[in-house]
Amino acid sequence: MSSITQDKVSIKKIASTRIHEVDFNNLVFGKSFSDHMFECDFKNGEWQNPIIRPYGPLTISPAAKVFHYGQAVFEGMKAFKDDNGKVFLFRPEDNLIRINKSSKRMAIPEFPKDLFFEALHKLLELDSAWVKPGVGNSLYLRPFAMATEVGVSASPSNEYKFIILLSPVNAYYSGDVRVLIAEKYSRSANGGVGFAKAAGNYGAQFYPTNLAREKGFQQVIWTDANEHEYLEEAGTMNVFFRINDTLITAPTGDRILDGVTRKSVIALAKHDGITVEERPLSVTELVAAAKDGSLKEIFGSGTAAVISPVSAFGYKEKVFDLEKQENGYATRFKKELMDIQYNRSEDPFGWRYEV
Repeated sequence: MSSITQDKVSIKKIASTRIHEVDFNNLVFGKSFSDHMFECDFKNGEWQNPIIRPYGPLTISPAAKVFHYGQAVFEGMKAFKDDNGKVFLFRPEDNLIRINKSSKRMAIPEFPKDLFFEALHKLLELDSAWVKPGVGNSLYLRPFAMATEVGVSASPSNEYKFIILLSPVNAYYSGDVRVLIAEKYSRSANGGVGFAKAAGNYGAQFYPTNLAREKGFQQVIWTDANEHEYLEEAGTMNVFFRINDTLITAPTGDRILDGVTRKSVIALAKHDGITVEERPLSVTELVAAAKDGSLKEIFGSGTAAVISPVSAFGYKEKVFDLEKQENGYATRFKKELMDIQYNRSEDPFGWRYEV
């Protein structure tokens, strides 16, 4: 992908950096933010006044429509620094495509490509010191859009704000993840917004996830809304199942997020000669595979953790433990992905984007 540089985004630099106030060895994911943020407003039918300014609070009316009708979408992406100090993004155009797809579903105006990439370039140039080298260290980028028009009438907003925040993060270790298969609650339904990164999708997951935690599980594997028979996603991640040496994941559609890490895992697996099936997988088939020993691995994929192995799953008051795979697919794909992201290996797919 070629670099996109324009000169539309104005810059207001911070008076003095806050970087020395941050303990980069003990970061809590998503709690610390870099010196600058990007902000752009949609008014009178167009995106305008794009600016990079010091990170800080917003002044917004309590009657802004985002608070009343949930018009908000977001993305998650990362910047990485290699051993030579070069900064890279990972498949950033996919994130732009997806946030615009999410925006369209939520009646939010799509964001222009040239402004998006100019903002990314200028932000990362300004705050490059916040991207720490070393595998596991990265700068998490959170682009999001929200409705800002004042008024509580039940109609789409005519005004929006698009923001990009930068948050330094360490390696994301969640330990052994135990998941509970959903039998009552669903995260999405046909014709809904499950495929979009809409804020409300995630807010609605918290209650059933809390119920799962009370039973000793960290996450929920969501099932379809009609029958609760087909496996869809794990927590906030796409989910993969290895039965014998075949990798299975749910197909994308109305209910399944088109995850960037998901697509990357599928491409790596095919590149490595591993059989991949994008198809509905039933709970019945999963339980049978767990009982006969053909279920080798379950793992989630997403930007934050990259790959998150599952050690056990629960269903109908029974727990099925998975034998730890020292050199399994989860370990293999995580290393291959991170080697590309940190410029430690060749990138045959063209995913790495130098800033």
